[in-house]
Amino acid sequence: PEAIASYVDAVIDRFRRVDVLINNAGGQFPTTAETLSPKGFAAVVRNNLIGTWAMTHAVANKAMIPQKRGRIVNVIAQIIRGFPGMVHTGAARAGVDNMTKTLAVEWALHGIRVNAVAPGVIVTSGTKQYPPELLDTAEKANPLKRLGTAEEVSHLITYLASRYADFVAGQTFYIDGGASIWGDQWFLPEDVPKYPPYPVPERG
Repeated sequence: PEAIASYVDAVIDRFRRVDVLINNAGGQFPTTAETLSPKGFAAVVRNNLIGTWAMTHAVANKAMIPQKRGRIVNVIAQIIRGFPGMVHTGAARAGVDNMTKTLAVEWALHGIRVNAVAPGVIVTSGTKQYPPELLDTAEKANPLKRLGTAEEVSHLITYLASRYADFVAGQTFYIDGGASIWGDQWFLPEDVPKYPPYPVPERG
């Protein structure tokens, strides 16, 4: 929290205000729930949920509430049907989803709009850590028969951060090719042990 506060202070000193905050903290690894250690669970929650809250709280109090205006977009994940094999990040992202709705109501009187974007499986540098078979399964299960792109997600974020979305608040937008309403999960619990373990970060 201290490092975040110092960073926000530096931004305000340079630019005098903060109009838009995009929270995109993320980091997780495939694991079965029963083999996930408390340390591993806590590391992901600390990074994905607590880190998002700390940045949001600092920016709101130091910039957006005083200036009576701001736009916050939280990037979470497609967790509407649960997140088998990713219980740590599923729990954290669900927390951010609820935080989005709560803050949208609480901070509306300050002119702050809070929304969330929930991508499905998106092709990024991070997807390289997952086995090709996993991505192939996700692609075949998607109604559009493909994976999403970072550019497609960025277009939605840009809209929510713009004046064109001034009457949009407390909403979570799924950008997943319809995967949240149709098709298989991108992998099932019994498939998780097939994938190699990934190192757990010491700090989130």
